Amino acid sequence: GVGDRVAVAMPICPQAIIMLYAVSAVGAVANIVHPLSSEKEMEFFVNDAHSYTVLTLDAMYGKFAAIREKTRIQNLIVTSIADALSPLKKIGYAMTEGKKVPPIAKDAPILRWKAFMSLGKPRGNKTEYTPAGTTGADAAAILYSGGTTGVTKGILLSNYSFNALARQVIATNPMYAVGDKMLAAMPLFHGFGLGVCVHAMLTHGGQCLLVPRFTPDSYARLIYKNRCNFIAGVPTLYESLLHNKEMEGKDLSCLKGVYCGGDVLSVELKKKIDAFLSSHGATVQVREGYGATESVNACCLTPPARYKEGSIGFPFPDTYIKIVKPDTDEELPLGEEGEILLAGPTLMMEYVGRPEETAKALRKHADGMTWIYTGDLGIMDDEGFVY
Repeated sequence: GVGDRVAVAMPICPQAIIMLYAVSAVGAVANIVHPLSSEKEMEFFVNDAHSYTVLTLDAMYGKFAAIREKTRIQNLIVTSIADALSPLKKIGYAMTEGKKVPPIAKDAPILRWKAFMSLGKPRGNKTEYTPAGTTGADAAAILYSGGTTGVTKGILLSNYSFNALARQVIATNPMYAVGDKMLAAMPLFHGFGLGVCVHAMLTHGGQCLLVPRFTPDSYARLIYKNRCNFIAGVPTLYESLLHNKEMEGKDLSCLKGVYCGGDVLSVELKKKIDAFLSSHGATVQVREGYGATESVNACCLTPPARYKEGSIGFPFPDTYIKIVKPDTDEELPLGEEGEILLAGPTLMMEYVGRPEETAKALRKHADGMTWIYTGDLGIMDDEGFVY
């Protein structure tokens, strides 16, 4: 129901996407967690967010069976990778990866995906679904992060945060066209994976090619076989592509956008990636971005046609960045290093259950704007580029 928190412990796959939008439609909140978290971590995530319902993979069932009595879990929905495959691929999966999944007893206290989905079918000529009537101000999802203090905490993000980010992504990529394909390999529990690679594309008529399990070879094949238009990843992902035999002689002229975030992209590696793209027919260069989970992991991006060495680009539209003396509201002169502060429509609502830490991270300044203290150090030059 409205306000319920549903834990989604899944790789990036169709069932997870379906559940996220279904949760949103009924006004509940998706508590999105790393599916490979330890039992102790998973127990914390479920209890911290007060999740009564969980969606996970059959391969992870043992983990939830072990912690169930220590949590508030009432409904455990279990799906399999096979549930999203064609009949032929299901057979192939059952003969390979499926063999590694421990069988679940028929009388296990779970709700299987197929049965769960059947509950949503119309009864007779009626459907029991009624839109929740939620607004942009209402909560959409919880993402876990070390936050600005390094202590793991739930970051509550609104519908408006995700929708604003989706608009910002499209606004900063004028080359985007309806029907374009994004190779979505970033995980859903990461704001960049959910907000940029999935939500921005789906809400603007794009396509997402979901990659639940990453390998450099399969990732490379997916790019050129599907003629992907956009790809995003961390520096190590791109480094793995540079020497990948799958990429030899392949045409990448289909690429419109190549994005890098999550870690520092060295000048040397950027040059290598740009040279690699050019030698494979691409007319674009890698664009570095920056963000904090408190702003759905994306708030700043290198412009398409202008790069400045060491820069992470300009703030997104309607997003503001200022550099202050650490942990103060004292703005520093251009070119001087200090703490990066963010303001704009994508900022979190709160740290779940941590009002004191929320008040420390989200502060209203004399300019009337609420700023998030990132804890990251940076510099802004006289053109507005951030470093």
